[in-house]
Amino acid sequence: MHVTRRFSRLALGATALLLSATLAACGGAPAETPTPTPEATPAETASATPTPTPSREPVPVSNTLDGIEVAGEPGAAPTVTVPTPFAIDETRTRTLVEGQADAPAAEADSIVEVHYVGVNARTGETFDSSWEKGQAALFSLEQVVPGFTKGLTGTRAGQRVLIVMPGTDGYDSSGGNPPAIEVGDSLVFVADVLAVSTKQAVGAAESPELPVTLGEEDGKPAVTIDTAATPPAELVAVPVIKGAQRAVGPEDYVMANYRTYSWKTGELIEDKFDMPMAGEIAKTIEAWKQGIVGQTIGSRVVIVAPPKVGYDKSSFNPPVEEGDTVVYVVDILFSSAVA
Repeated sequence: MHVTRRFSRLALGATALLLSATLAACGGAPAETPTPTPEATPAETASATPTPTPSREPVPVSNTLDGIEVAGEPGAAPTVTVPTPFAIDETRTRTLVEGQADAPAAEADSIVEVHYVGVNARTGETFDSSWEKGQAALFSLEQVVPGFTKGLTGTRAGQRVLIVMPGTDGYDSSGGNPPAIEVGDSLVFVADVLAVSTKQAVGAAESPELPVTLGEEDGKPAVTIDTAATPPAELVAVPVIKGAQRAVGPEDYVMANYRTYSWKTGELIEDKFDMPMAGEIAKTIEAWKQGIVGQTIGSRVVIVAPPKVGYDKSSFNPPVEEGDTVVYVVDILFSSAVA
């Protein structure tokens, strides 16, 4: 029996479902949980081309967001006022609160955590709100309606953004979501961006004293170990790149790239830098629990794990001899407590 629970494989652009995986001991398969997306998000498969409801009066189409008002502070549910009936010509956005300038911008395949409220622009009625549910939403921008992808691409952690989309970028392809949303209805969202995934460590460079030498090979971080030296008796966990987003919590699911080295041999024994891995931080070895919790998203962290917080017994995967000290280089790509 390994003393670690291995991270499950996760492609960076994959659905957020896998971020919620609960990892079993000895590399077991993750348990499935529902994908946390806005309730009104339709299925990806488009039905036959829908037609607007014949009895409905046509709504004048606007090319501006003027007239839509948003009140309230970030972090709390906003009050959205729409001059109904309202329709928009194409997906348009307005930044209400700027995000962190030194945080990475969301890309079209990023995973994001957001709080949001959705309002039907024709009726002015709220049809969905993560604040009312009591939990933020977590999803890949590849897995939501086109208007959400367009509106959130380029946003950063800390940003509040107004997104208004026509029905063609909303729920038209699925026939709307009656009775709250009819085909042709424009939709208004206000979203608070809480966290954005990154594909590599990004942040401010740090220069800590390390018991190993950190370099680079083939575009990846590389560790050189003086195998004749006595390894540290206590855990070492320090960032060499400090990300600008929030810190990892003890109950978070974490997505990371990492490489593992043996102190005894100085050799690379595990390379997970080409395919991000994800899992519950609480189900990893003690060195990760202590060394990753409190570090920020986007950070690169060097961890030197003596046996008492790493592998006190031998392991086949990764191949670790009993009593060996293990050195990790970890890029924290994303972290969230949303299940």
